[in-house]
Amino acid sequence: MAEIILITGEIQSGKTSLCLDLYRKAQEAGLQVGGILSPAVFEEEEKTAIDILDLKSGIRKRLAEIKTQTQTDLETQHWSFFQETVDWGNKMLLEAVPCDLLIVDELGPLEFHRSEGWVNGFAVIESGDYSAALLVIRPSLIEQAFQRWKLSRIIDLSAVGAEVLTGKDLFNTLNLE
Repeated sequence: MAEIILITGEIQSGKTSLCLDLYRKAQEAGLQVGGILSPAVFEEEEKTAIDILDLKSGIRKRLAEIKTQTQTDLETQHWSFFQETVDWGNKMLLEAVPCDLLIVDELGPLEFHRSEGWVNGFAVIESGDYSAALLVIRPSLIEQAFQRWKLSRIIDLSAVGAEVLTGKDLFNTLNLE
């Protein structure tokens, strides 16, 4: 059975950075990695946008920008999402498997509560067509993740006393080679 690891933590606790580090380590090892990352875009020290990186193709696109007066059809409290990019990301998720390592960054309120965003992520995870999956999920959604999947472990990057974890550390604990 495929291993499913959940990465959680508060905003800017390093979830995406850890996933990116693990992705690079897995690539160096010659493993097939599929899925998506959602790296933040900063102007000076302010987070102004979110991109999406398809891990199979390496293509990166703008996913969302800080919400302003201009509105899109898909929004959260702070972000306006570009539907065309969301649709593209969902297509990339369906094409992510089979793979050795699946990474989905992140499944949040859009997916769990509104059935929007990376909705194809649920089907891809449930397919089990990977050796290991790393899922980024907010702390408030952990219980819903437990109800949905059999999780191997949870890594909480914002826990008091949490060890500093690198992609190499995490890679070495996975049964991928």
